[in-house]
Amino acid sequence: MTRSDLVEELAARFAQLTHRDAELAVKTVLDAMSDALVKGHRIEIRGFGSFSINRRPPRVGRNPRSGESVQIPEKRVPHFKPGKALREAVDAGTVASAKVTAPKVL
Repeated sequence: MTRSDLVEELAARFAQLTHRDAELAVKTVLDAMSDALVKGHRIEIRGFGSFSINRRPPRVGRNPRSGESVQIPEKRVPHFKPGKALREAVDAGTVASAKVTAPKVL
């Protein structure tokens, strides 16, 4: 599923949302998640999974063409760990049990 597929699904599922509103909602959520990860925060979505930052230490690599040793600097990379409900749903091959329930709007 791509970002545009997600926007289309959101607009189709909620008739009161225009395509532009659905696009803005997806952009806002993804931007907020990106900003939190850049700041080093952990994101946890119950029933879906959690996003965190892993540190890859510096190491010595090898250039495949020349065989020369190359210093590879330390990196911080995003990491996703699926939640129990998502893991079980993927294992069972069902979609219904993987859905995260949305809060009711008053």
